[in-house]
Amino acid sequence: MDVNKIKGNINPKAPVHSTRIRVGRSIDGFGLSPGITKEQRLGVENLMSKAFANLKGDLAGTYFPLTGMNEKIRQQLVDDHFLFVSGDPNLKMAGMERDWPEGRGIFHNKDKTFLTWVNEEDQLRIISMQKGGDVKAVFDRLARGIKAVGDSVKAESGKDFMLDSKYGYVHSCPTNLGTGMRASVHIDLPGYTKVGLTVLQARCEELHLQPRGTRGESGGQTGVTYDISNKHRLGYSEVELVQKMIDGVNILHKEDEALKKAHGI
Repeated sequence: MDVNKIKGNINPKAPVHSTRIRVGRSIDGFGLSPGITKEQRLGVENLMSKAFANLKGDLAGTYFPLTGMNEKIRQQLVDDHFLFVSGDPNLKMAGMERDWPEGRGIFHNKDKTFLTWVNEEDQLRIISMQKGGDVKAVFDRLARGIKAVGDSVKAESGKDFMLDSKYGYVHSCPTNLGTGMRASVHIDLPGYTKVGLTVLQARCEELHLQPRGTRGESGGQTGVTYDISNKHRLGYSEVELVQKMIDGVNILHKEDEALKKAHGI
């Protein structure tokens, strides 16, 4: 995951609100969330609370367990849109919300630009994010963060992340096999909104991108702001997927400007 291999960045004139890149990781010796035992889940949390304490510099921060969380802290995490909550019907059906909220929690650094969710859909969801469209800065922080977390887990337990030579990093959901990486931006596309979501979806398919509403995977669309991300996880490197997202978003922005002009927006 070499940021120097990424060519260019998102056009600074593009109306990008924020950039977020995440990966999932699972630790050898612990079950995946559909079948993990309560004891294993608590073991993951205990290991990670120690591992997070070893992070240095801009990655250093605090781990907040969901169990017994202070209301003021909980509300702040909600306001920051960091907190994951129970109730997703797909996760419940797969048995991923057993013993809620025990063994779950959130780590974030001081600047709130590097996060890790513990025992949500995956054992770990490692996230880098910030306002604006500087994808390279977000990717650089993510790469450093993944390495730092992996090295710390290894130092504390002797365990590695689950990695298959053919299928890549092992996740609870098969759609995340491979890199397990989703690189996304929230961007305003009023021109495409005018011509319709189906047109945007078709164009994103051609660019190997995936459009979503800003409320998440099943939250629906509101306004003219879309979550645009790489479509694939498997069969490409992390650098290739981030490059696809950067190039694709720049194309969408250019086309959206033309659509705005054509429709008098």
